[in-house]
Amino acid sequence: MNRLVAAVFLLSIASVARADDWPAWRGPTGQGYCFEKNLPTKWSAKENVKWKIKLEQPGNSTPIIWKDKIFLTLANKGGTVRSILCLDRADGKLLWKNDVAYADKEQNWTPDWYANASPTTDGERVIVSFGSAGMYCYDFAGKELWKRTNLGHWQHSFGNSSSPVLYNELAILWCGPNATYKDKDGKPKKGGKGARNVLLAVDKKTGQTVWEQDEKHGSWGTPLIVSVKGKDQILLGTGPDAKSVQDLPDNFLKGYDPKTGAELWRCHGVNSYCYTSALFANDVAIQMCGYGGAAMAVKVGGASDITSNRLWLHPKNNQRVGSGIIVGDHVYIIDDNGAQHCYELATGKDLWKDEKRATGTNWGSMVHADGKLYCLTRDGSTVIFNASPKYEVLAINRLEAGESTNSSPAISNGEIFLRTNRYLWCISEKK
Repeated sequence: MNRLVAAVFLLSIASVARADDWPAWRGPTGQGYCFEKNLPTKWSAKENVKWKIKLEQPGNSTPIIWKDKIFLTLANKGGTVRSILCLDRADGKLLWKNDVAYADKEQNWTPDWYANASPTTDGERVIVSFGSAGMYCYDFAGKELWKRTNLGHWQHSFGNSSSPVLYNELAILWCGPNATYKDKDGKPKKGGKGARNVLLAVDKKTGQTVWEQDEKHGSWGTPLIVSVKGKDQILLGTGPDAKSVQDLPDNFLKGYDPKTGAELWRCHGVNSYCYTSALFANDVAIQMCGYGGAAMAVKVGGASDITSNRLWLHPKNNQRVGSGIIVGDHVYIIDDNGAQHCYELATGKDLWKDEKRATGTNWGSMVHADGKLYCLTRDGSTVIFNASPKYEVLAINRLEAGESTNSSPAISNGEIFLRTNRYLWCISEKK
């Protein structure tokens, strides 16, 4: 995506957000594009650290920033209390904190993973998903405006992570995933009472349902809103939730009408867990699977089944959790094992396949700013690549020993915010 196209895209879907705000998961475009320049490229546990604050509990979510406020989620061990924090961006001081109690059992990979989704804001209200505990909306003073606690009990051994997104007067949430299990007779059944995989749109001012779209399979990605030939669409990958159903024929990347939830098109090729969010540029949509699953690119613009429009399909890859990014004519991503890739958007050819790995394990999603790719890896290091087919590592910035994270960078007004399991860090170059 060139800078002109990206700027038009930003204005079309996020006109309420200033260029120096980071109002949602992966920023104002939902794809990790930052339009600022002269950002920090070197830091450590002491160098270029404006402040860091100790967090009461761990969490995997990424902070969001609006002007002078930071919003962040966390949860206690076991997820019986799930919280949203509002912090002063100047020094990290806590302004307010709201707790949501949840007594029922919700499955998860570890007992610390009950704060995976990021909040979203339009500058007046902040909306957050607490998984099975519900969807909540607050004003900037912390007053609860509405809540939805009737969205079902989401049950999957890997938990959930999809963040809410705003579209005009709607707040859209991908509810789930809910795993498919077998009963005593070997027939498929859903886990959890009231369990569904549903794409839901509510009125952002009242929380009342506007539309909903049920899906057979769930996923962990956050819905992506894009403009295709002047018409807005939601992109979302849905895939099987267990190896035993990887070969089912009903696993798709889909496009939906954000006004009604109606399915517009579908593309087959998803064959495993969809941890990553979809990517989009130049009328091409990308979906990458985890757990050794596929990656594919499809030319968008048709209706119904557009599988014949696929540009390329990689049937089997490494584990992928963090989402990649499209810059120009190339797609960049780092696998769970640290292998980095630069694919040609048109062909899928990997131009970095023979390059030495720059980092260890990674679950973070990439951010692009000023010709650079920023990725926060699981040991708390931030690897910065040149956003170019020519492989070049510009910096590897490590925080203090013992740090760990599954989060991603958030950038606002020249500052980089890094959430680890112990601290929230504000990185800023001294002027």
